[in-house]
Amino acid sequence: MLEVVPTEAEAELLCSLLREAGIPAMERITSMGAGAADGLPTGGPREILVRSEHLSRAREVLERRERPGG
Repeated sequence: MLEVVPTEAEAELLCSLLREAGIPAMERITSMGAGAADGLPTGGPREILVRSEHLSRAREVLERRERPGG
């Protein structure tokens, strides 16, 4: 698991950025925020998943995104 984000939209955005960088990524609902979505199956926090061999590179991609001018 690379990161947990609060929404499905944010998860899809990050997965797209990772894929554009050549890193296979997927998202799934996490149980870390159980109850946050009031029982809705599509709401709530999401986990961003990458293979362990891509983890360091994936972190770099996300860190660049967070820096001004990145």
